[in-house]
Amino acid sequence: MPPAASAATPSLRPWRERAGALPAALAAALQACAEAGANEAECADTLDLLATLGCDGQTQAAALWFAVAEAAPAAWEARAAELPAELQRLVAGQLAAGKVWALHAQRHAEGGNEGLRRLLLAIIRDLRVVFILLARQLARLRAASALPEAERQALARLTNDIHAPLANRLGIWQLKWELEDLAFRYLQPEVYRRIAKLLDERRSDREGFIRASLEELRRALQEGGIQADLAGRPKHIYSIWKKMQRKALDFSDLYDIRAVRILVDSVADCYAALGVVHTLWPHLPGEFDDYVARPKGNGYRSLHTAVIGPYGKTLEVQIRTHEMHRANELGVAAHWRYKEGGSGDAEFEAKIAWMRKLLDARADGDGELAADLHNELVEDRVYLLTPKGEVFDLPHGATVLDFAYHVHTEVGHRCRGAKVNGRIVPLGFQPQSGDRVEILTAKQAEPSRDWLSVHHGYLHTSRAKDKVRAWFRRVAHDSNLAAGRAIFERELKRLALQAPDIAWLPAHFHLKTHDELLVALALGEVAPGQLARALQEDASPPAPPTALPVSARHTAPDHAALRIEGVGNLLTVLARCCQPLPGDSVRGFITRGRGVSVHRADCASLARLARRDPDRVIDVEWGSASAQAYEVDVELHGYDRKGLQKDVVGVISNASIHIIASSSRMFARTGEVEMHFTLRVRDFEQLSTLLAKLVALPNVVDARRIGAG
Repeated sequence: MPPAASAATPSLRPWRERAGALPAALAAALQACAEAGANEAECADTLDLLATLGCDGQTQAAALWFAVAEAAPAAWEARAAELPAELQRLVAGQLAAGKVWALHAQRHAEGGNEGLRRLLLAIIRDLRVVFILLARQLARLRAASALPEAERQALARLTNDIHAPLANRLGIWQLKWELEDLAFRYLQPEVYRRIAKLLDERRSDREGFIRASLEELRRALQEGGIQADLAGRPKHIYSIWKKMQRKALDFSDLYDIRAVRILVDSVADCYAALGVVHTLWPHLPGEFDDYVARPKGNGYRSLHTAVIGPYGKTLEVQIRTHEMHRANELGVAAHWRYKEGGSGDAEFEAKIAWMRKLLDARADGDGELAADLHNELVEDRVYLLTPKGEVFDLPHGATVLDFAYHVHTEVGHRCRGAKVNGRIVPLGFQPQSGDRVEILTAKQAEPSRDWLSVHHGYLHTSRAKDKVRAWFRRVAHDSNLAAGRAIFERELKRLALQAPDIAWLPAHFHLKTHDELLVALALGEVAPGQLARALQEDASPPAPPTALPVSARHTAPDHAALRIEGVGNLLTVLARCCQPLPGDSVRGFITRGRGVSVHRADCASLARLARRDPDRVIDVEWGSASAQAYEVDVELHGYDRKGLQKDVVGVISNASIHIIASSSRMFARTGEVEMHFTLRVRDFEQLSTLLAKLVALPNVVDARRIGAG
């Protein structure tokens, strides 16, 4: 049954009478509530509940300012800017939650409430807002009997679907039980009244039985030298009904209608008390649960047993320490993890764990944690809505095209555009949590090969990329071959490579034939940047050695990328057999005419060479973190527009590439523009990535490296 306290009308009068002793922010909020004509009973009940949870004055003040925003929006708008940023953030979180309430009202018959709960936590920027939402919802439920039936039902459904499960996850049992009972009372009034009547009919007998049991148990514990606090345990109507449903039991078959709770000082005392209970009364087989050694998924810890007590009646006994009881009631638990069916979401669980840590801090009077708690968590999922209000979660950085494929493969294949919150956006647009995304589709499925290009940024998730690749695998093999050949030739042209030896390339990518390599390029399984890096590794640089072909001018770095012990500068070549990378343990082998070939220390080829010519093996090591850099000339062609040069320079700068020199020329008659840049790049891969990004700019027709003159 709801607690008796809910029968009395709460008042802000006690709060106002001690306004002088309250934090300034809370005192000011109390005054603002009175001026705005906010619902005083609801505000007072909310404040009392927040105080029970140990929330600070700022959190309580934010609950009152939200009441002001609801009662007098104009007054809130006029004063909001004057409030501290922390208070504004807490009120903004409560206002943002309204989006979830509206979605629930729209979709309550369709389910999907787990998505709404996740969305709620994603759009709230300060986790203390959740405590305000739970307290305010309970205050409204307590007064809901005065509301119209439809409004009361909607409030109860929202509580049952959103607030009560969140309170359960947080372990706030005080709020959870009452939220569940009141929601159940309004959603299924006949069942509620029937169970309440059954409880009331036996109340006097039950209370007499509990008193007798407590006296007998207290005497036995004292004889056993165990200090304990004993109390009868109230049984909540909703939990009784759930147990009857889950175990298909009648009310008369329930063992735990009569229940007592034992609170002791230590875990050892828990098991000692259990021994006393089982010695005093025979226990019922199969009715013992050890949640101390094996806590529930939401952190609940206690010993549960059922015994045949005085007068031959069954009795449930719960045994726990005072610390466990406080944790179970208020949600304070140290190492906590929750998983509710299916695969877990570590980031979502971490957010809930931080909320429990905040409750712990509040109960211990630690005000420092809350000051910066909102910065502790970075949400790595985005929660997006369909036009119908369905919630989908995707990895952070996902685009609207990723969203289209997440909704359905065919929606992705037929995607031609998207709207976010009613505004048309490009396919590479990255929506934020709470955004409503509408996918614009064509009649025919026709993905673009550009969607697989990492440089265009259309797709972020591997799932969506796999869907696109699968589509292209189904089309004609000749089409994939032609597309791959075009990509290959374009890359050679951009990098100004003239008919290089490519017979070894397929094996480098673990493919059998050159055609397979071309198909892999077409499907995005081999990126142009990977191809560029492979071609660079195979390049045979002339003296003086450079990593790029002849036209790239080597600029001496501060430190060589490799150091050779006891020898001056020598040409070094990274061996293709083991492909050593900076950080690998390496050794060198002096070749005839090609300088020092650098291998991984555990390379099998090096071992064979060392057995044949041990005197030609030398020690080498990687230099400092400074990488080699090379100058290269790049030419860009396009059609002039406002801001073109700024965009080009921005792309180069964002790629962390240094511009040594630049020039441009415009042909007024045709509107064409030609730009030349001398750049300092790290390698072919960085150059290839840059050229692809430059070509993707509006009005840019071509961007390539200028070949050898």
